[in-house]
Amino acid sequence: MGELIVHSLVDVFQIQNVLFIFLGVATGIVFGSLPGLTATVGVALMLPVTFGLAPTTGMLLLLGVYCGGIYGGSISAILISTPGTPASAATVIDGYELAKQGKAGLALRMALYASVIAGLFSALVLLLIGPQIAKYALEFGPAEFFALALFGITMIASVSGKSILKGVIMGFLGLFIATIGIDPIDGIPRVSFNNQYLMSGISLIPALIGLFAISEIVKRAQTAHLPTLQENKYTDTKLPFSKLKTHMKTIIKSSGIGTIVGAIPGTGAAIASFLSYNEAYRVSKNKQEFGKGSLEGVAASEAGNNGVTGATLIPLLTLGIPGDMVTAIMLGALTMQGLTPGPKLFTDHADVVYTIMIGLLIVNLVMLFQGRLAIRLFVKITSIPISVLLPILLILSFIGAYGVNNTLFDVKVMMIFGLIGYIMPKFGFPVIPMLLGIVLGPIAETSFRQALLISGGD
Repeated sequence: MGELIVHSLVDVFQIQNVLFIFLGVATGIVFGSLPGLTATVGVALMLPVTFGLAPTTGMLLLLGVYCGGIYGGSISAILISTPGTPASAATVIDGYELAKQGKAGLALRMALYASVIAGLFSALVLLLIGPQIAKYALEFGPAEFFALALFGITMIASVSGKSILKGVIMGFLGLFIATIGIDPIDGIPRVSFNNQYLMSGISLIPALIGLFAISEIVKRAQTAHLPTLQENKYTDTKLPFSKLKTHMKTIIKSSGIGTIVGAIPGTGAAIASFLSYNEAYRVSKNKQEFGKGSLEGVAASEAGNNGVTGATLIPLLTLGIPGDMVTAIMLGALTMQGLTPGPKLFTDHADVVYTIMIGLLIVNLVMLFQGRLAIRLFVKITSIPISVLLPILLILSFIGAYGVNNTLFDVKVMMIFGLIGYIMPKFGFPVIPMLLGIVLGPIAETSFRQALLISGGD
């Protein structure tokens, strides 16, 4: 194994591999930070580029896009209250509040460091004990998936604000929205009113953009014409090591949660992010800060979703089972290169596997370097006058929503959710519980019903 690792290190640091890692991470950060253009879209668009590359070079490019995309979602989540990817939905809760307090730089740096530490953590787990974790993760059945989703849904209690009742009502609304479309077990349409677009359910990206971006744009547009001081001129605050050290326990624990969730096929970074945030809130000594600008909340969310990146490769490389949508695309990339993921991959192409696993460590270190540069650049966005910034954000939101399925229906969905996100908080109804219901509802329902079928209704 020692010789393999040394050989893989030499392979990773070949000039073309290093260049493609840098290109992948930069592309991922851009895709992740633009609402609607997720890490999945970035990896899918970069897939054709890998056809003419060596297998290791192609995979390192895609891993760069993947890791950069998951981290990049936190940039727009913190600066403009719009998660660039569903994985950063929980980051909005405290990240944007910190930005409004003039601490955007602080929040962005915490997100970066938590992301890199979690990415390195999951990459080391993949390298050292990946096959063992894959065997354990495969034992997860529908009942365990339901328990996992239910645990995430309990977070409604911690993000309901002043009224738990109103939070629960919004949570149920989210769960109801999640039932729209084809029944996952019986295959019959539900609440679709014979509309062909509703048959496939409500897409998460347009809903996210509407709930957070459109509602915020409408709110800001009401005062954009007033000649007052720009309330969004945030300073690029540094993050002292002492602050990072204070939250290190949360970051490590959230990295562990993300790694476990990522190793379970079919879960994903959004679930890991909410579970990590929920756990951080549960054990925190400063619960009153959560939802009002907690660095601990940002650290937990970003460590949780980036802990998934290495872990999703565990079932892919060891068993040939993709952990999420991104690794499903990577499965296609490996197959096109003539490599069949699974146990034989470790014996027949051990050099390729170890280069990919060690390359993931390097990808996260490159992300640290590029992320520090990106923070200095992106934080300047907040100095743009509101009257100029809002139309740009509106255009990006429309493009992002339309680009999901290339239909105007998704744009209409975005506008409806924008209306909900603008009106409901005025009456004390928080939107985060609704988002939780939309994200976790399909997993909870499908797993619950599958578990009942397996147990004969017991």
